[in-house]
Amino acid sequence: MKALPHLCGFVLLAAVLILGCGRPRSDAETPAPNEVLDFHALYAENCAGCHGREGRGGAAIGLADPVYLAMADQPSIRRAIANGVRGTAMPAFAETSGGLLTDPQIDVIVREIRSRWSRPGILDGANPPSYGTRSAGDVQRGAATFQTYCESCHGAGGLGGPKGSAIANDSFLALVSDQGLRTLVITGRPELGAPDWRGNVPGRPMSDQDVTDVVAWLISKRVEAPGQPYSASILHQH
Repeated sequence: MKALPHLCGFVLLAAVLILGCGRPRSDAETPAPNEVLDFHALYAENCAGCHGREGRGGAAIGLADPVYLAMADQPSIRRAIANGVRGTAMPAFAETSGGLLTDPQIDVIVREIRSRWSRPGILDGANPPSYGTRSAGDVQRGAATFQTYCESCHGAGGLGGPKGSAIANDSFLALVSDQGLRTLVITGRPELGAPDWRGNVPGRPMSDQDVTDVVAWLISKRVEAPGQPYSASILHQH
C-alpha cells in the first residue's frame, strides 16, 4: 500500500500531460478579427476587392502607384479609409464610423501602403498640381482643356474612345467624388495605360488650373438620375 501514493502521483502527472497536449497553445490560437494586425490579411480582406491584389488597381485606383502616394499625404489616405468617401462606393472602415476596423488596424494599413509602395523622389524636378482644389474651376475652359489633353483617349465629349473609357458617363460620375476625379486626372491609371498629368501631351504637362477646369467640366456632366433614360438599344434587348 505504500506504493499507492506514488502510483496516484504518476497517474495524475500523466493526466496533466495528456490534457496539456490536447489543448492548443495560446500562440497558435486564431486571433479575433479585431486583433488581426497582419497587413497582408487586412489588405486582402478589406482593400483588394476594389484596389486589386498588391495594390495594382481594379474597380478603384491602384494604391501601389508611387505618384498617387507622393500626392496624397498620410492624413488624407487615413481619413478616406476611416470615414469612407460619401456618395461613392468607398465605405467607412473605422469602428467609430460603423465599420469593422480598429484604429490600430487602420494605422497598419496606411503605414504599410506607404512604406511598401511609395518611391521617394518620384516627383523630383516636377511641378505637380495640388492634390486638393485651390481655386474655382471654369466649365467652358474645362471643355476646351479636355479636348486638348483628354479627348484623344476618352473620345469626344468624354463618351469613350479607342484608348479610354467614357469618363463623362453619368453612371460613372455618380460613383466618384470630386476629389476622386481630380486624383484620376492628376495621377492617371498607370495599370490601365492612362498617363499622369505630364503625359497627355508630350512636353506640355497640365497646370493646376487645367486640372481644376477639367474636373469642373466633368462635374457639370453629373445628372440627377444617372443611367436614365435608358437607351433604345437596351430597351430593345429586354
